[in-house]
Amino acid sequence: MKQPIRRVENIPLAIYTLWMREVVRFLRQKNRIIGALGTPLVFWLLIGSGVGKSFHSSNEPNYLLYFFPGMLLLILLFTAIFSTISIIEDRKEGFLQGVLCAPISRSAIVFSKLLGGTSLGLLQSLLVYFLSLPLGIPFSLERLVGVVVTLFLLGMAMTAVGYILAWPLDSVQGYHALMNLFLMPLWLLSGALFPAEGAYGWIKTLIFLNPLYYGLEMLRFWLSPHSTLALHTLAMYFVITFIFFVLVTGISIWVTDKIKVKNP
Repeated sequence: MKQPIRRVENIPLAIYTLWMREVVRFLRQKNRIIGALGTPLVFWLLIGSGVGKSFHSSNEPNYLLYFFPGMLLLILLFTAIFSTISIIEDRKEGFLQGVLCAPISRSAIVFSKLLGGTSLGLLQSLLVYFLSLPLGIPFSLERLVGVVVTLFLLGMAMTAVGYILAWPLDSVQGYHALMNLFLMPLWLLSGALFPAEGAYGWIKTLIFLNPLYYGLEMLRFWLSPHSTLALHTLAMYFVITFIFFVLVTGISIWVTDKIKVKNP
């Protein structure tokens, strides 16, 4: 009779080991750092400077400051993409099959990947945040904590979305196609480029249905000196973002457990 595989009890050690692998791999691949950090900065400077004085908003007169939270969100998105695309690479190299055969739970695999992508995106976003403080972005300990918590939730959620898309795929090209079809529109319809109140009706509806919109509004509350978001609305947006994070994390664990990984 076949004996069931025993799972190790030291789950934190398994998560830490796989998380550290993600961090070391990222730091050794300088092109990933440039791509994840440089592209959003170029977007911010070119689009922000191009729109300039033609931008009109009742809450934020400066478009560079308006676009800044969306730029941090884009850093998280690119980091999530680069982090989860390694799932396909690990499958082709045989590493993923070895991890799945190891006596660790599926949830440990998922959380190590999500924490890896989130911690890298969080560090890059905070680096840009501190370097951009002279531009007029308000700073206090309370705001810093709010920024960190919001970025962490958004990073975990977006890495989980990338994980869900990457897990059943065996082609990097297929992942890029899904990324262009799903992840980028998710960012574009978050209110990062333009405020929802000025959009056409159907676009406005899509923005309000996008869970990233509420996380981005939280981030804008902590980063903008002109935010008029009420505290009870901020709390509601936090609940929505947290539910989104829990939902996509649960789906990530489910697909890891139910969808079998094909041999390379």
